[in-house]
Amino acid sequence: METCPDIFELSDGNFAVIGTEATADLEPLLPADAARGADERIVVITRDTLVRAKRDLPDA
Repeated sequence: METCPDIFELSDGNFAVIGTEATADLEPLLPADAARGADERIVVITRDTLVRAKRDLPDA
């Protein structure tokens, strides 16, 4: 069953993602060259969500 998209484009051209908040669990596992800003969170989405969203994302 498909409902509203979990990844959608905002009017300013940015994208919003609905997923499971996992910052505390995943931050210690970030690669050494990755960083998270104080106002950012790590969100997990399923592979299926990203694959399905691909058709709706612009190429440029």
